[in-house]
Amino acid sequence: MSYGESLRDAYRLVGAYAGRILKGEKPADLPVQQSTKVELFINLKTAKALGLTVPQSLLARADEVIE
Repeated sequence: MSYGESLRDAYRLVGAYAGRILKGEKPADLPVQQSTKVELFINLKTAKALGLTVPQSLLARADEVIE
């Protein structure tokens, strides 16, 4: 299982920062931003290899299930 920030959202923030810098803003004046979206990934193949069973309620909440 992996629970963390969305890489897609992080790349979007980087693009927004780059655009603001290219428009002339100073990097030191830009605010610090954090990704607001988190994602849950579950790898069922690894869970099975470890002898773990993942509840259906957790599988339903996952953003991506790797089989």
